Amino acid sequence: MKTSDSLLSAACAATICLFAFVPAVMDAYTYINAEYGFLASFVKFAILATLGECLALRITKGMYLRAGFGLAPRMLVWGIFGIIIKLAFVIFATGAPNLVAAFGFGEDVSLRSPLFTDRLFAAFCVSITMNCIFAPVMMVAHRVTDEHILRNGGTLAGLFSRMDIPAILTEMNWSVIWNFVLRKTIPMFWIPAHTITFMLPAEFRILFAALLSVALGIILAVAGLRGRQ
Repeated sequence: MKTSDSLLSAACAATICLFAFVPAVMDAYTYINAEYGFLASFVKFAILATLGECLALRITKGMYLRAGFGLAPRMLVWGIFGIIIKLAFVIFATGAPNLVAAFGFGEDVSLRSPLFTDRLFAAFCVSITMNCIFAPVMMVAHRVTDEHILRNGGTLAGLFSRMDIPAILTEMNWSVIWNFVLRKTIPMFWIPAHTITFMLPAEFRILFAALLSVALGIILAVAGLRGRQ
């Protein structure tokens, strides 16, 4: 194990201990998420999803950072995606149960229902609609921004340069995107994972989503590496 691995492990352990054993830390986290939800989502994804990409690089290349990786622009992009994902959570958590009711399944199907089966069905409906409608677009958009960052040497200035979206879309490895990112990870991982997310009380969903964002960063980064190979 490298020194960097030990330091990261220690930092993660220390963070977990703070949340587990210092009530004021969890209280502050809950308050910030309740009062400044979109800002909290920006910070959460900027840190954790980027960490996921760094972990993917460590797994595939043996290092957490390399020249041209673009740590700062990746954090900025992930922060923006964090706000968009927060919006999607609100939209689909509200809309999917109403859609179920519109199909005649009754108004008891709700994320707030006292019955476990009703909450489970509602959470599954939220997850499957969000992951079938929103997730594919978001994942492709991330691949476009990821490639744009790499093409411009990982600089902040390069991030704000003109993005050649048609060329990037043309050169993307759609076989990897379809066969790995969409066809496998969505039904096998994201739909079950987000079903669990929406089964949790509202105040814990953001925390669980923060943990999932690490996996999201790893999955998309590994897919990008595989596509370039």
